[in-house]
Amino acid sequence: MRALALLSPPVLAFLLVYIAALVALFVSAFWGVDVFTSKLIHTWTLENFRTLWDEPTYRNVALRTIGIASAVTITDAIIAFPFAYFMARLATPRLRAILFVLVLLPLWASYIARIYSWKLILNSHGLLSWSLHKLGLPAPNLAYTNTATWIVFSYVWLPFMILPVYAALERIPHSYIEASRDLGAKGSRTLRSIILPLALPGIVAGSIFTFSLTLGDYITPTLIGGASGQFIGNVVADSALRGGNLPFAAAFAAVPVIVMGAYLTIARRLGAFEAL
Repeated sequence: MRALALLSPPVLAFLLVYIAALVALFVSAFWGVDVFTSKLIHTWTLENFRTLWDEPTYRNVALRTIGIASAVTITDAIIAFPFAYFMARLATPRLRAILFVLVLLPLWASYIARIYSWKLILNSHGLLSWSLHKLGLPAPNLAYTNTATWIVFSYVWLPFMILPVYAALERIPHSYIEASRDLGAKGSRTLRSIILPLALPGIVAGSIFTFSLTLGDYITPTLIGGASGQFIGNVVADSALRGGNLPFAAAFAAVPVIVMGAYLTIARRLGAFEAL
């Protein structure tokens, strides 16, 4: 009874706020809009999903969003693993604490402030172009490109990859590594056969954050990617706020929910939830 009394309020709030919102999202995705009056038509139809499938523009937006989310996840995993390994296995306690502060420090700043700082760096007259010009190199012209969006996303979500990977690496018993060395395995073989398999749940756990956060973001593509780098979130916002087509916005918003549902199913099979 004590556990029931403790859990009932948050579970009820979760059902009313989160689950009910998702149900409303999926239900409204099957409605329509009167083109003359802009009123909702509560008639079941698959027209919104058919439009998403038939229109190449929306397919390209979905594929661009999923592709950059995947690229960000892979990039963060490559950067985070050696950093987290150094923190977990090699750094002294004092240095580990300093590195923790450095990893978490960007999260203390405003998300918008970090995005604008990168916008100033990648601008055609920004810090990066100025530095390359001083070295006699041509400007990279990264402003308002998908490459800029990928760079900024990789920076913004990197702490969410480092922490789960660090937790997974820290839990690896040192005796496993010693046993591998005693059996004659070199460092590369130990990394491939012992460390990576045991750290994989942490990597997958971090990828849940980086992939899902990139998939649903629309602020960074708006400020960094420009008009040519629209994400699913941008199209949803435009359809709902400017176009007034809530059913179509709901149908497109259901795409990342479905993608993440499939991704979480795979992550669960890989044991990622144990590393959260």
